[in-house]
Amino acid sequence: MNDPVPELLIRPRRSAFDFDVRELWRYRELFVFLAWRDVLVRYKQTAIGVLWAVIQPVLMMIVFTMVFGRVAELPSAGAPYAVMTFAALIPWQFFANAISQSSSSLVAAQNMVQKVYFPRIIIPVSSTLSGIVDFVIALLMLLVLMAWYGVPFTPGLLLLPVFSLLAFAAALSVGTWTSALNVKYRDVKYIVPFLVAMGLYVSPVGYMSSVVPERWRLWYNLNPMVAVIDGFRWAVLGAAFEPYWPGFWLGAAVVLSLLGGSLLYFHSVEKSFADII
Repeated sequence: MNDPVPELLIRPRRSAFDFDVRELWRYRELFVFLAWRDVLVRYKQTAIGVLWAVIQPVLMMIVFTMVFGRVAELPSAGAPYAVMTFAALIPWQFFANAISQSSSSLVAAQNMVQKVYFPRIIIPVSSTLSGIVDFVIALLMLLVLMAWYGVPFTPGLLLLPVFSLLAFAAALSVGTWTSALNVKYRDVKYIVPFLVAMGLYVSPVGYMSSVVPERWRLWYNLNPMVAVIDGFRWAVLGAAFEPYWPGFWLGAAVVLSLLGGSLLYFHSVEKSFADII
C-alpha cells in the first residue's frame, strides 16, 4: 500500500510578524542550490574563474595605498598601509557585491516567483550567501599579506567570525530592503550602484576612521559599515585600531534594526510579488 502524499496548505500570513522558521528549514536545500548556482553563474566562461575574488580587492588595495598612503600621506598607526586597506576591503567587497546581487535577485527569478511556491526570502538570502566563497578566498589572501609584511598573528583574529556575522547582517538587511523595493520600483537598480560607489568613500576603507573629527565620530557610525570595518582592522592589526566603542555599539544597533525592519517589510509585501513582478 502506497504511503499517502503529504498535503501542503498555503495560507496568507496574518501579519508581518507571522514567521514560520520551520518552513524555512524545510527549504534549506533550496538555499544551498540557489547560492551555489549564483557562484557558478558569476564565474561562468571566465578565463581565471574565482581568482577574480583576489584580483579585484588586490587592485583596489594598490590604488588606495598609492592615493591615500603615498600621495595624501594619511596615517596608518604604524601598520602597513596595504594590510590596513585590504582588511577593510574584505567586508566592504562582500557588502557591496551582496547588495548588487540581491537587489535584483527577485526580478531575475520572476518565473520562480510566479509559478512555484516557496518562502520568497530565500532568494535574497541565497544571493547574499553566494558571496561567502569570495569572502573566504579574500580572507586567505589577507593571511598571506600579513605574513608577507610581517604582521603578527594575534588572538584578536579569533574575533573575525563575529565581525563577519555583523557584515553578513548588514549586507542581508540592505539587500532584503532593496530586493523587495525593486519589485515595485525599478528605479532601485539605478540607485544601488550609485549608493555602493558613494559608500566606498564615506566608509573608512582607504583611510582610518580616526581621521574623522571627534565631534562627528558618533554620527559617522550611523553608517553600519564603519563598525564592521573598524572591527575587522582591530581584530587583524591590534589595539592601535581599536574601534570608537560608543560609535561601534551604535553601528551594531543600526545593523540589527535595519535587519529586523527589512524582514518585517519583506514579509508584509511578499504576498504581492507574483502579481506585480
